[in-house]
Amino acid sequence: MGKIAFIAPSPEMLVVGREVIAELGMGEKVETFLGGLQEGVEIARQAEADGFDVIVTRGGTAKLILDSEIKIPLIEIPITIQDLAEALLAAQVITGKSNPKIGVLAFSNMIYSIEVFSKVTDIDLTIYPVCSALDFAKEVHRALSVQTDVIIGGIEINRLAASLGSKTVLLVSGKDSFRTAFLQANSVSYARKIEKERLQKFRVLIDYSVQGIIGIDCEKSVEVFNNAAERLLGCKAVAAVGRNIEEICPSLPVDRTLQSGQAGLGELIEFNGRKLVANIIPITIDAHVTGVMITIEDVGQIVAMEATIRKEIYSKGLTAQYRLSDILGSSAKMTEVKRIAEEYAATDATVLIMGASGTGKEMFAQSIHNASSRRQRPFVAVNCGAIPSSILESELFGHVEGAFTGANRKGKAGFFELAHGGTLFLDEIGEMGKLAQTSLLRVIQERRVMRLGDDKYLPVDVRIIAATNKNLAQLVKDGQFREDLYYRINVLPLELPVLKDRAGDAVSIAEYFITTYNRRFFRSVTLSPEAKEYIRVYDWPGNIRQLRNVMERIVVVAKENVISGELMRSMLDIPEEVIIPRTETVHEDISEKARILRVLAENGYNQKETAKCLGIDRSTLYRKLKALRIEVKKICNT
Repeated sequence: MGKIAFIAPSPEMLVVGREVIAELGMGEKVETFLGGLQEGVEIARQAEADGFDVIVTRGGTAKLILDSEIKIPLIEIPITIQDLAEALLAAQVITGKSNPKIGVLAFSNMIYSIEVFSKVTDIDLTIYPVCSALDFAKEVHRALSVQTDVIIGGIEINRLAASLGSKTVLLVSGKDSFRTAFLQANSVSYARKIEKERLQKFRVLIDYSVQGIIGIDCEKSVEVFNNAAERLLGCKAVAAVGRNIEEICPSLPVDRTLQSGQAGLGELIEFNGRKLVANIIPITIDAHVTGVMITIEDVGQIVAMEATIRKEIYSKGLTAQYRLSDILGSSAKMTEVKRIAEEYAATDATVLIMGASGTGKEMFAQSIHNASSRRQRPFVAVNCGAIPSSILESELFGHVEGAFTGANRKGKAGFFELAHGGTLFLDEIGEMGKLAQTSLLRVIQERRVMRLGDDKYLPVDVRIIAATNKNLAQLVKDGQFREDLYYRINVLPLELPVLKDRAGDAVSIAEYFITTYNRRFFRSVTLSPEAKEYIRVYDWPGNIRQLRNVMERIVVVAKENVISGELMRSMLDIPEEVIIPRTETVHEDISEKARILRVLAENGYNQKETAKCLGIDRSTLYRKLKALRIEVKKICNT
């Protein structure tokens, strides 16, 4: 969790700040401190050492912290026109004059709004800028030397002016200013947390890469396994990823690093008769070890790999791995959808993929990219629903140095730039906020982007594929999605069928997953005819994702090699009232159409009883009858 430091220059500001923090429910994220000016600078230095993400403060304290080379992003609580107006009204009250002579003593970062206000009013107001506490006495005396009626400033300035006999008004920020500052700090804190994770992984790879590179998580599961590691350890990456590192190379001493967070450098190990040197480096985020990066090399062989690793890191996540041939299913509906997708791939027009969760929207997006002329260029996937709306525009379009507090010091390319020449996949586009929708529409129309904080456009050549599990047309009617954007992205619609409507696919896909998990878990599980029938009649509300998870669980928990119908019924939570054909009448090659015709005949073509025997509701039966072109009335008349 990100940490925010609120440094209040005065007890009054501390009270207001704590009230606003409580109202926003940010008590666990924000720590409060009391200290103004130079004392505030020392608190900020300690906050930097303690790993705080953002500092919130005001006025002279903010100015001094910014000038002190403290690198934590700082959010300043502003002085608004309303705050200044209230101070001027108070000045009139305490002096009893309708237009008193007012002197405002403020740091340079507070002067702008005051200058604007003074220019548009006829108030007798003079600004006396200060740069440090050393200027306070000089500027107060200067103001009083010209018979100033009242001095407006901070606590220290007012205390000094009052001691010299002047009337004073404290310049304070209202609650709205506090609220705005804390919400902005929260957004910056979240963005910095994401950036910390990326930079930390990148730094580890760059600083310690030699030859073989292996990345594991805190459970010792392999996440990264490069070509050199394949050669040195005699294990293919496809077989290594997802397995425990101790199964692949038990001599690697990773436990000590995972438990203590201490790096193990120059560890001499022996593997299959070869001597290797290993560096074992912890990945630490917010004081917690989240994984380990391991580099290995032959003793005596040192190869510079930094440039190669940079290239791998840059391209990571920008490629599509699936092709249309990888998409399982041979039903008429899936065959038609794949045919349409292949035709879409031959064009550069925008595709909108619609389908329920788990139907394979990203697989189709990657497959269309890999079947297109852009297959050798980047494929960039963005989950619009997973990125907070406050930073989505920065992620999509990038930003320049100093675009906002906490921005990358060298700027950052957005997803559109990264996808230049290739495909940008916008998943869950229905979750995108209205502001981001407007910016996206402009980019689609103009084919160019402007980074946040920049003043020039960059042309981009990007093919857009969007996906959603929502009814965008209904969202347009409800005012939640821009109509013009909807028509811009809905050029080539592709609707993916749910698994229950893909006749015959469920069993064949289940068998594929069973084979896959048999290899992974060293099992030899098969499905009985009864188990296949339960798979065939089940509705699969979670689609392919649910089917895959159930098959994995079956392989793991099965005590027998042949999965019984009873175990499958239990796994799918199918009620015992649901009747399926007896074991001896089940044939593995029976078609769905033939099965429905048979059950119809057995029940005298009573559709209610037929649906009950098939374990589906009547609406599902009607849909299947229509899809399979079964005319019940004609059958009854024969």
